[in-house]
Amino acid sequence: MKRWRWRGLAMVLPVTLMVVALVGGVALLPRHAAADDAMDARHLVEKAQQTLEDFSHAEEMESFRSLVKSARGIFIAPQILKGAFFIGGSGGSGVLIARDTLTGRWTGPAFYTMGSVSFGLQIGGQASEVILVIMTQRGINALMNSSVKLGADIGVAAGPVGMGAAASTANLSADIVSFARSKGLFGGISVDGAVVGTRNDWNDAYYGKVLTANEIFRKRTVRQHHSLSLLRTAAKLSGGGMPLTKEEAAKEREGRPGEAPPPPDKEGRPGE
Repeated sequence: MKRWRWRGLAMVLPVTLMVVALVGGVALLPRHAAADDAMDARHLVEKAQQTLEDFSHAEEMESFRSLVKSARGIFIAPQILKGAFFIGGSGGSGVLIARDTLTGRWTGPAFYTMGSVSFGLQIGGQASEVILVIMTQRGINALMNSSVKLGADIGVAAGPVGMGAAASTANLSADIVSFARSKGLFGGISVDGAVVGTRNDWNDAYYGKVLTANEIFRKRTVRQHHSLSLLRTAAKLSGGGMPLTKEEAAKEREGRPGEAPPPPDKEGRPGE
C-alpha cells in the first residue's frame, strides 16, 4: 500500500511542479511586456528627436521651420513603412508633443500609431520619416481622441518644400501640415485617409502609470526626464519656452498644495 502511495506521489509531483512553473511564467509575462514597451517607447522618443533635428537643419525645409514657430503641436513618426502590416497598407509609430497655451512650454510626449490602406508616399521609397505640424487647437483636440482619420475628421495639407517656400505658408489654412523625408529627399506628403490612434500601452509603460493623452497634455499630471532632449529641440526650433528641468519641476510641485509626486518608473527610480 505504501509503495502505491509513493508511486502516486512520484507521478503527481512533477505535474504539480510543472503547473507551478507555468503559472509563475504567465504571471511574469505582463511585467516583461511592460518593460519591453517602456524600452521601445524610449527608443522611439530618441529617434523622434533625431528626426526633428534633421528636418530643422535642412535648407529646403524653410517652410517647416516657419510653421513650427506658430504650431500648437508636432507629431513625429521616425519611420513609416510602405506595405507594413500596421492598421492598413503603410504605417508605423509616432510621438506627439504639444505647446502649453499658458506657458508656451512644450509638453509630452504621447504615443500613437499611424497607418492607412490609402497612405500615399508621394516622394518614393519604402520607408519615410514623417512630421505633422499641428497648426490649430482643433487639430490638437482631434488627437486627444483614441483615433482620428486625417482629411475626414480633421483638415490636412502637404507642406511646401524648397528655398523660398516659406512665403506660401501664409495661404495654408489646414489644421495639420505634413512633411516627409525618404531616401534623403524632403517633400510634402499626402496623408489624406491616414488613421492616427493612441498607443495607451506605451503611454502607460513610458510614464509608469495608466494614462491617456488628455492627462498628459491637459492635466499635465506627469513628466518624464527622458523626453527633455526632444522638448528642448522643439523649443529651440519654435522659440517657445524651454521645458522645466528636474529641479524646476520639483519646485513647481512644491508650490502646488495637494499635488502628489509622480510615481517611480519601471526600474524603481523616482518619477519626473
